Amino acid sequence: MTNRRTFLQQAGILTTAAILGPSGIMDAFALNAKISKVGIGLFTLREQLTADVKATITKLADIGYNQVETYYGYPGKYEVKGFWGLDTRDFKSLLRDHNLSSPSGHYNTTDFLSTGDDKVIKSHIETAAELGQEYFVIPALPTPIRTAGTLDDYKKMAASFNTAAEWCQKSNLKLAYHNHNFEFKDQGNGATGFQILLQETDPKLVGFELDIFWAVNAGLSPVDMFKKNPGRYKMFHVKDMDKQDKSVFTEVGSGQIDFKTIFSAVETAGVDYIFAEQDIIKKDPYQSITESYQYIKNKLIATK
Repeated sequence: MTNRRTFLQQAGILTTAAILGPSGIMDAFALNAKISKVGIGLFTLREQLTADVKATITKLADIGYNQVETYYGYPGKYEVKGFWGLDTRDFKSLLRDHNLSSPSGHYNTTDFLSTGDDKVIKSHIETAAELGQEYFVIPALPTPIRTAGTLDDYKKMAASFNTAAEWCQKSNLKLAYHNHNFEFKDQGNGATGFQILLQETDPKLVGFELDIFWAVNAGLSPVDMFKKNPGRYKMFHVKDMDKQDKSVFTEVGSGQIDFKTIFSAVETAGVDYIFAEQDIIKKDPYQSITESYQYIKNKLIATK
């Protein structure tokens, strides 16, 4: 016998199918199956983590976040030894105690990409594996390439990505690259560094973490990107853009980016994980990330 709840669920599915059509409903099912958890990039709360890592993680869990993306290996103002004073094992335990997991992390790969020195990157691969992460993310390219990189420079970067991806594979990790906007600069005849990275890397080994803000900032359509290179975009940084100023970050759902259209194409993109992120916050940080969480959870992903 079909009870009221089951009937309503089935009716909702049929209505959705009628609206979206066959391809749309498949994406909707894929979204429900693959993306039911909301993550956050910890770079968003770098000051709070430096001040009190345990309190910060507790608040993230209380808001409802399920996953975190770490950043590691950049000693300075916002990072102390290990994960904000905790070694990898203790940080992993802290996450587990709050029902959080960390499927992805950003790591310092500057030495390797600049000079070929593999000491630091191999150490970080060990850290990512110990933390139980799935993705090892290259967060950016060295400064000289960001500012004046040629297509040949990007080809060298792609070759380095392939090498690093093989090392990651040996530790049961997958490599991904996180974009900004400089990779999309037209280098002549419409060619871009980002195109080179896509073309010259092994799709079986190298994925991409699409920072939606920076792609839109550069004038691209994420959905068109997915169609041209389906399956390559393993993660999203879900970051919104101010309605008046495209250089300003804002809470997810309050800006000008059409996330609903982007999220309708997650199956084409190949997405495994999503992370809210906001580089600069102009209100109470926890209020900010709560607003972003609620929009993503209630408007962008299908709840079970």
